[in-house]
Amino acid sequence: MKYFLETQNLEKRYKNFKAISNLNIHVEEGAIYGLIGENGAGKTTLIRIICGLQKPTKGTYQIYGIPNESKNIAAQRKRMGAIIENPAIYLEMSAEENLKEQYKIMGLSNFEEISEILQLVGLAQVGKKKARNFSLGMKQRLGIAIALVGNPDFLILDEPMNGLDPQGIIETRNLILKLNREKGITFMISSHYLDELSKIATHYGFMHKGEMLKEIKSTDIEQNSLENYYMNLMGGNLNG
Repeated sequence: MKYFLETQNLEKRYKNFKAISNLNIHVEEGAIYGLIGENGAGKTTLIRIICGLQKPTKGTYQIYGIPNESKNIAAQRKRMGAIIENPAIYLEMSAEENLKEQYKIMGLSNFEEISEILQLVGLAQVGKKKARNFSLGMKQRLGIAIALVGNPDFLILDEPMNGLDPQGIIETRNLILKLNREKGITFMISSHYLDELSKIATHYGFMHKGEMLKEIKSTDIEQNSLENYYMNLMGGNLNG
């Protein structure tokens, strides 16, 4: 079994507060991994560490099997794409211009794949329309398009459904499934939308107060009972 992401007893401490404690996570190649937990569970902190924006206080992690302390870890991160909290979009630019900026940031000079990416995320027909005038769903898909620059095979999305209307949620869900099934992209998705996660995720990790309570496959849960599973799991930990 090949893991795109694996952590061993990962810890992140801010003075006397542990945002993450002894956390172990395993994201398999080809998975859509749903990362579930209440606000303050440590999900975004974990994502920021994996993306190299913060360093762990203790513990280790591997991306594509390469340890975080290796000099090659930066090269491995170039195989990843991520949206943390909100998509990094230039509102006064068009979708195409936003992608060109990302290409420049990554040191890529060949723009040939931009039209393919826009087609993939359903933004091929927006022309010169500024991102400021996009719907929230369109902005989310543009954010995913930006994350796709450089042909990553592992995408990390932090609350991709947040604030979207029903149509935007459907569009984002279908895009994630399309990228996973047609492009073979592995996902780790942090989300509060359990109903939506249950429609796409192949694996789940349940976090609480910085710890990983349990990791399971979607096949281990009866259809449409993710919310019940989560409530029972949390109830046991809150009462225990």
